[in-house]
Amino acid sequence: MTMSSKEMVEACTKYSLFSWSATGKVDPMPIARAEGIYLYSPEGQRWLDFNSQLMSVNIGHAHPKVIEAIKKAAETLIYVYPGMASEPRARLSMRLAELVPGDLNTFFYTLGGAEANENAIKAARLFTGRQKILTRHRSYHGATHGAMSLTGDPRRWPNEPGMVGVVRVLDPHPYDYSFGKTEEEIVANNLVYLEEIIQYEGPHTIAAMFIETMTGTNGILPPPKGYLQGLKALLEKYGILLVCDEVMCGWGRTGKLFAFEHGGIVPDILTMAKGLTSSYMPLGVMAVSDRIAKHFQDNVFWGGLTYNAHPMCLATALAVIDVLEEEKLVENSARMGEVMTGHMARLQAKHKCVREHRNLGLFGIIELQKNTRGERLVPYAGSHPVMGKLGRFFRDNGLFAVLQWGGVMCNPPLTINEAQLAEAFEIVDRGLSIVDEVVTD
Repeated sequence: MTMSSKEMVEACTKYSLFSWSATGKVDPMPIARAEGIYLYSPEGQRWLDFNSQLMSVNIGHAHPKVIEAIKKAAETLIYVYPGMASEPRARLSMRLAELVPGDLNTFFYTLGGAEANENAIKAARLFTGRQKILTRHRSYHGATHGAMSLTGDPRRWPNEPGMVGVVRVLDPHPYDYSFGKTEEEIVANNLVYLEEIIQYEGPHTIAAMFIETMTGTNGILPPPKGYLQGLKALLEKYGILLVCDEVMCGWGRTGKLFAFEHGGIVPDILTMAKGLTSSYMPLGVMAVSDRIAKHFQDNVFWGGLTYNAHPMCLATALAVIDVLEEEKLVENSARMGEVMTGHMARLQAKHKCVREHRNLGLFGIIELQKNTRGERLVPYAGSHPVMGKLGRFFRDNGLFAVLQWGGVMCNPPLTINEAQLAEAFEIVDRGLSIVDEVVTD
């Protein structure tokens, strides 16, 4: 018999732990089914999924073609150990080699983004013979030991001490960057600073630099103009690999298949997950360049997982890629991203609580302020009581949205249309009136 919402919540909170939470303080949404861009409770309450869950359900929920592919995979080959070849492994690898730009033609399969980053750490160290890893403060790379050590955001703090050899550097944009500088000046200053750090640490000791090509949960931060090109050139000067973490921003989220395409570069290593299977099945991938792959033709890659190259997960990815291409969802992301920008601009003009907004494709955020002088509503890693009220309003009015510190994340499935975007922003519009009440002059 199907559980009621009350029964579901009580059992989950009594017998399971929740991510990043004290279980006694969580109030989870009870979800019985999902379809398209909507979530439903057992009693039929509906929410528009304005965050694609964890910026991951890119093709929307319950796509029939992918469900059918999963059923077929279950009937054909559920599991083989990683040392065996399978048709899904062969077909997905060839497909990825065609789709991923540049010479990223060789792939190692994991069960998620954190594991992809863990193995990218190993690959970079094994290939270069160096140990240190550069990473940025406003970043998130996963919750496993090494990936959490690379992470800069506050979730790292309770998990320290972490992996040795991590050197954190400032992002191209400081946390508050209202200094009247152009993007070119910001990039130039950051790269001068970064080169100084590289000199202090010893270039011969640094294996790689990990970046989220477009920062996700730490603020939806597109790289400033020229940053990716300048960074790649600087790292190449010292033989340091560039690893682009596109677990969140890849697979059409930014209006291109991969976010690094906006910068006209190709990284040495690419990590991806989430949108690759639209989270229908767990899968992560580390892609390496031809020269790195050639190294591991003769040298052992010391990484392995029981579920490496799991055939059902790979078959799911193939089906999702078909949907992305056939339904032109990357193009829709770019087109709807322009519509989203218009909605955000309208809300900024209307609500005194809106500090700024930004998006690239369907990867966006509305930042809130506490006064008309532009002071952030919530300090870095802080909180404000009105955010709880705003979250409750969204939930009560049919919108699932993630609120990060003082920001409203805007990351719907890539299938969303203009009418559905208008539906979502109408709810956001009404909710922001609650925040306007606490804004001072």
